[in-house]
Amino acid sequence: MGHFSARDKDHTARMDAAAHTAAAAGARVVGRIVQRRGVSAGGAARMGLPHSTRTVLSPGKAREAADLCARTGADAAVFVTPVTDRQRALLADLFGCPVLGPLTAPPA
Repeated sequence: MGHFSARDKDHTARMDAAAHTAAAAGARVVGRIVQRRGVSAGGAARMGLPHSTRTVLSPGKAREAADLCARTGADAAVFVTPVTDRQRALLADLFGCPVLGPLTAPPA
């Protein structure tokens, strides 16, 4: 998963690289969730900010991610972009699985 500004033109490459790294480590990538900011008329002024300081994602995108985790039985949700410990904890409750940031190790 990742939260990207509309100015970030390489978000697809970053998601591809993360999926490749995860697969090389033995993980099975079951889906991708991309939250874009600034692609609509109202979002341009807030392009670099997350949709929610609590969860990084918009409510609809968070529900989409939770549904994907539940439907696929995901063992973890991995963010390509940074998430705080608080965001990770809130999202883990919502998703029903651990949430990993780009610099966190998988749970033992």
